[in-house]
Parts: sequence; C-alpha cells; structure tokens
Amino acid sequence: MVAVALDPITQKILLDWFVDLETPEGLRAELIEGELVVTPLPDGHHEHCISLIVEQLYRRSSADVQFSANKGLKLRSADGCPEDHVIPDGTFVPRESRLFRGADSWMPCKGVAMVLEVTSSRPEADREAKPRCYARGGIPLYLLVDREASSITLFSAPEKDDYREQCTRPFGKALALPAPFSFDLETADFL
Repeated sequence: MVAVALDPITQKILLDWFVDLETPEGLRAELIEGELVVTPLPDGHHEHCISLIVEQLYRRSSADVQFSANKGLKLRSADGCPEDHVIPDGTFVPRESRLFRGADSWMPCKGVAMVLEVTSSRPEADREAKPRCYARGGIPLYLLVDREASSITLFSAPEKDDYREQCTRPFGKALALPAPFSFDLETADFL
C-alpha cells in the first residue's frame, strides 16, 4: 500500500465521507494512508491469539494497564493524506491515564502504550502500512502476531514513519516485552 498525495480539499472530503460511513454489519472500515480498507470480522484463531496476549498482560505485566479491542485511533497521516483512522485489534493504555473514559469512537493516540494486530485477510496492511501509521502517531510499541509467518514481532522506538527496532520470534519462543510491561510473552499456544 502506497500513500497517495491528495490536495487539502480532497483530503477533507475523503475524511468527512469516511467519518459518516455506515459500515455494513460484519465488516469494519479503516482509513489508512488515504486508502479505505474494509475487512471482515476476525475468525476464532485470531481472537484466540488476542486473548492469550491479554491474559498474560493482566497476569504478568509490571504495569497496570487497560485493554480495548477494536478501539478506533486517529493518527497523524502521511504527507498529502487525510488523517489516518486505524482500528488496532488491541490497544493498551496505562490504567491511571483513564484514556478510554469518555473517549469518542475515534480517539487520539497520545498516551497509548502499545497496539496489537493479528494478521487476517489483509496481512500486508498489518505488516507495512500500520507500522508506519503507528510510528507516525508516536505509539511506543506495536506487537504483530503474523499467523501466516508463524511469528510474533515487537516494533519499538518510533521515529517519523518507521520503528527503528524490531524483534521477531517464531511461535513457540518467548518474546521479551520491555517496560512498562517487563515480562517474556509466551507464544507456544499460538501454534
């Protein structure tokens, strides 16, 4: 997916149209780098991976966090594109931040500790466009469960349109999550 530069009027029209879009039942829509991305709701294995991660974060993390599934985030866009509206599979915020309380359907990403994606019908968006979006938004950690590659990747140290660091482990090997979580995420049950 390549960002398409649009003039400011077209950006505004596209963003207004997207915000008013009524997505058909069983689908979800995102605006990523100027492209409308519509995907079906996830399957059971997808949700299984998310639940395993959330369970470990609540049990083992040194941080007191809150989790939201499918929370819309507004992110700074690529040059020439309307503001990105991305729906991570999971969003983690520090409990004391109270970011979810009173948040609109599409909330700013400031204060988000980590986002989580599990690949589904459009894995290229999770592997390529979404890391750029999350890095531009300054989200410190992006965790990608790549079911096709049977691996998990932690992206960290965001800078401009990219993360400077990536750590990938095959399913079955633990992945160290840094502060504020500070524990080894077990992945054997993803197999």
